[in-house]
Order: sequence, then structure tokens, then C-alpha cells
Amino acid sequence: MAQSAGHLIVKTLETHGVERVYAVPGESYLDVLDGLHDSPIETIVCRHEGGAGFMALAEGRLTGRPGVAMVTRGPGAANAMIAVHTAWQDATALVLFVGLIPVADRERDAFQEFSLTGWFGSTAKRVLTIDDPDRAGELVAEAMRVAASGRPGPVVIGLPEDLLVRETDAAAPAAIPPARPQPAPAELDALASRLAGARRPALVLGGDGWQAGEGRALLAFAEAAGIPVFCDWRAYDAVPHAGAAWAGWLGYGRADAVAAGYAAADLIVFVGCGRADVSSDGYTLGFDAETVVVGPDPEATMHAGRIDQQILATPAAFVAALADVDAARARGSRDDAWMRGRAEAQARFAAHRPDASVPGVPGSSGIPEGLAEPGVDLGIAFGLLDERLAGEAVLAFGAGNATIWAHRFVRHLAPASLVGARNGAMGLAVPAAVAASLAFPERRAVAVCGDGDFLMNGQELATAFAHGGAPLVIVVDNGVYGTIVQHQERHYPGRPSGTRMANPDFAGWMRSFGGHGERVERTEDVEAALDRALAADGPALLHLIIDAAVMPPASSEIAAADAGVSA
Repeated sequence: MAQSAGHLIVKTLETHGVERVYAVPGESYLDVLDGLHDSPIETIVCRHEGGAGFMALAEGRLTGRPGVAMVTRGPGAANAMIAVHTAWQDATALVLFVGLIPVADRERDAFQEFSLTGWFGSTAKRVLTIDDPDRAGELVAEAMRVAASGRPGPVVIGLPEDLLVRETDAAAPAAIPPARPQPAPAELDALASRLAGARRPALVLGGDGWQAGEGRALLAFAEAAGIPVFCDWRAYDAVPHAGAAWAGWLGYGRADAVAAGYAAADLIVFVGCGRADVSSDGYTLGFDAETVVVGPDPEATMHAGRIDQQILATPAAFVAALADVDAARARGSRDDAWMRGRAEAQARFAAHRPDASVPGVPGSSGIPEGLAEPGVDLGIAFGLLDERLAGEAVLAFGAGNATIWAHRFVRHLAPASLVGARNGAMGLAVPAAVAASLAFPERRAVAVCGDGDFLMNGQELATAFAHGGAPLVIVVDNGVYGTIVQHQERHYPGRPSGTRMANPDFAGWMRSFGGHGERVERTEDVEAALDRALAADGPALLHLIIDAAVMPPASSEIAAADAGVSA
């Protein structure tokens, strides 16, 4: 039966199991919107294209299926670029549909005309334009497959306005599962021999692809083999934060003792990620170690330095294949001292209760010694949040220093429980938490962001109210762009410039939507306010006030308590 190309696009998304599209409407793709009118796919109407893109990215990160966003041409596409760049650098599956001018108007500098390939060609896996209505379904299916195959990433599809209304007899193609490379027995045998021969081996897990609990099985193998497990920056939900092998996370805000343990490894096995600049402290750590890279990307994109063995496999395929590897053989003659030392360093760093603190570490807050504690003590605040969430919530992080306390003190025990821009993009926390609350309404979704990050996409609270989402948003307010201030003080001490902000009453803004909002200025008020926010029926926000001088927990706090790294 004949249908328009726009309706065929929607039917193809249905055959690919898409449950939601995140959209800012535009006249350039009205026929697709019309097809969504009668579709079981829910159209999440967003308030900004950057927010729509980040919501789609969050769905892709949490589900392992490509998230789908739809925006209009020109300015709409420009606003969505931030999500495409994030998906590209973070290796997250995303499909962005962009409405375009009519074909006959091309090359005339028509209203909102731009070059789709010129804009997105260097930051997307594929840039496609539908110029034949009979191929509309075929190209959508190709985009969904490419986005999820190999190293996941973004695919952009252009939708010329006049092409969408043309009729076609083509049927919606069925989904083709992306190729999932499997490790060969000989490769696993070689890896087991390397592990057995190493005195200080380490696993580093990262990237996407840990949604089904693969990390729990890998952690069990590592513990049996005496291997500490680290996680890459903002991929901490790859494994549960428990057990004798959990060694902590690398990247911004990491503990010096954790980084020293990673740097002391004589064999590093990267699974789902590589040796990147953030995890290696600017390409300075771990470069001398024997290196194995496990992942679905034959080019090992964003891995720097040596590779002694490469295994093409998704995290899921690799972990499944490890079931046939004898952990005792991989252990060799190692005892547990190396592994347990790394786990103990991380446990000390993550302790947020006074009775679990390290001697010599000031309080339990993570505030450097000698600095007053104005406003809310964030160590205590996020320690309380950790106790309430019990490792089961989905955490969505903005960019900047304000998130470091939550990274340090809030555990992840469930898979698919973290969304954060690994490329440092600001404005992701709120839209990602909204998407998480819509995709997983049975789970608590929490956004953690600074005052600068919050106002970059805080408007998506309106989307949560419109579609029944119920995120908890925690805004840490110090009135400055804290990360930049920290760099300024290091390089231009006493000369602040371009970093001061004037903020509204964020709690009052939340209440204006009809949600629960509270401003908290004292540590002793945090617990009761947090409990009220968690009990609220609908979206809630806590506006935590701290002093501009408060910096993140010092990474060197526990160095004295963990002097040296022993095998």
C-alpha cells in the first residue's frame, strides 16, 4: 500500500523497536510528525534541540539501542551539534534526523539552508540524505545499523521537506542486528598466558555496552584471577562498586593512590575503551605497560600508545567468552596482595562516614584541610544521597567540578546507571535525567550539576512535566564557573575574569512548574530536605549553596595513607 516517505520513515523506526523519539518540531519535517501521530512511538516534545539530542544520547547510553532525535534545518541542526559531538567522542549510538529545505531550493542560500555533510561530516559515522522516497526506509535502517555497529556513534539523516510527502510503495525494512565480533579461542588463550605471566595486571573497563550486567561477571572473573578492575572516566557503572577487585575510577577527580596503582600495572587490558588522555592524566600514565585492547573497533579509535594484542569483541561477547577461560590459570602464581591493595585504596577514597575516614583526612567532606566549610558540606550531602539511593539509581552528570563529590561518594551497583558527557559537554544532566525517568519509570533518576551546567538545559524540566517524568535534580551553586576558576587560580592567581554568575532561585523555579523545590544553605538541613525531595510526587530539585572558594575533593587526600604501591 502506498504511503508517504515521511510515514515510511516512522514505520521503519517501529520495525526497529524505537519506543521514543525526542523532538523539537519544525515545518521542514511535518510529514514525519504526521506519521508519528498514529504511531505507538511516543514523541517527546523538547524545548531545545540540544536538550533533545542529549535525551536521545541518554537513551542510547542506557539501553544499548540508538537513541533518536529529530530537529529542523539550520538553527535547529546547529543546536543539536553538541549532542552529535558528544555521541562521537563518547562512542554512543545516536540517530539524528534533520529537516532540510526543498530539493528545488538547494544552492540558492534559501531560508535556513546549510550543508549537512559540511557540518556533520567530521563528527558522525555517516551522513545520509533521503533523495529518493523509495529508499527512505532503507536509509533509516542503514542509519540504525551503522550507529550501533563497531564503535557506536552518531548517524545524521537529512530529510528534504518536499521528498517526505512523495508516495512510495516500498515496505518498511526489518531490523538487521549489528555484527557482534567474537573473540577466537586462540586469542583468549594468549590473553590468559599474558595475565598469568604478569605480576601486576589490571583491567580497565569503559565505553558503552555494559547494560545487561556483563560487568558483574567480569568482576567475578577478575577477583578469581587476582586482577584489580578500574573504570574509565564516567563509565563507572560498568561494574558494581563492591568486592575485592573493584579498584576505582580514573580521570578527573580520581584519587592519587588509585592513579598510582593503575600506573604501576605491568599489563593493562582495556575492555570497551582505550588509553585516552583523561584516564591517563594527559597521556602520562600507563604507557610503559604491556597492553591489550578489547573492543569492537578494529581501528582502536581514541587509544594512544602501544598495543601488544588486540581482540575484536563487544564487552558482552568478551565477557561471555571468558566463561571458557580458567581463572586459576590466568592468576598464575599471584596472590591477592596486588588486587586487594588497589581495592583498599579506592575504598578509603570513597569513604564518606567519619567512622570510615582515613587518619589525616579532614572530616568526611572532602574539603581540603585549612579551608572553612561555608554553606553545605558536599561530602556529607552526597554521602547521604549514596545511602538513600543504595547504588540502584540512574545518575546523570553535568560537566564541571560540582559533579566530583557525587562521582567520589555515590556508588553504582546496577548496570546502565550512569550518563555523563565524557567529552565534557555542559548541559547534559537535566535532559539525561528526564530521559532516564521516561525510559525507566520504575527507577530513580537523579541529575547532578553545577549552577552553570543547570541553566544550559534546565528548560527540559518542562519536558519532564509534560510527559510524566520525575527526576530529582541536585544543583550545586557557588555562583561561578568552578572548573574554569580552578584553572585560573593555577595559571593566573588572583585575577578572576569571565567566570562570575548571577543565579535565580532555582528551587522557586522548580516550584513554578508545579514541582518540589528547596534551597539548602546549611549542612544540618540536607538530610531532611533530601528525604522530602525523594518522597515528592513528581520532579524535585535541591538547590545546594556552597562558597565559591570550595574546590572538589583533593585527589591527593589519601596519598599519605597509601604511600607507595606494592605488588
